Amino acid sequence: MSTEFFIVGRVRRAHGIRGELVIEALTDAPDAIFAAGRRVFAGTPDGELTRRQAELRVLRSTPFKGGLIVAFEGITDKTAADTWRSRTLLVPADEIEPPGDDELFIHDLVGMRVQRVSGEEVGEVTEVFELPQGIVIEVQRGEGKPVLLPFDDNTVASVDSELRVIHVDPVEGLLE
Repeated sequence: MSTEFFIVGRVRRAHGIRGELVIEALTDAPDAIFAAGRRVFAGTPDGELTRRQAELRVLRSTPFKGGLIVAFEGITDKTAADTWRSRTLLVPADEIEPPGDDELFIHDLVGMRVQRVSGEEVGEVTEVFELPQGIVIEVQRGEGKPVLLPFDDNTVASVDSELRVIHVDPVEGLLE
């Protein structure tokens, strides 16, 4: 089994009295990752694998308010489900389909250089946040304070994963 794991979901809360969990899917393929019979591993709220490497098997999942309601083997009541709140769900890297030619994993953004489309250096991505509004990257600007940039079509002009450069064209004042 791979020693590297990717976060694929976050437990938001228990749902009902039968041990089901409301999951925020953090993957482009939630139907495949949370399909009946698939396994995921329990992680801490920070995305680290738990010490006892709890493996969970999906019994069933259904779409629910932008996320999923998932039933796992061994979580059979609300009391047990409540203990899983805010935990992350992880999958071994070797069980994830690699990104396509024009895609990359979100965690690959960390460490990439950020430049304006004019070529002016902006800084380096130090953190990625997945917010309800979308993905936001934190860019450290030399010795100054970091800035937050939306990672969307309005700000990001292109991403060169080979050169590890993100070209941005932010609205005026966003980098000030």
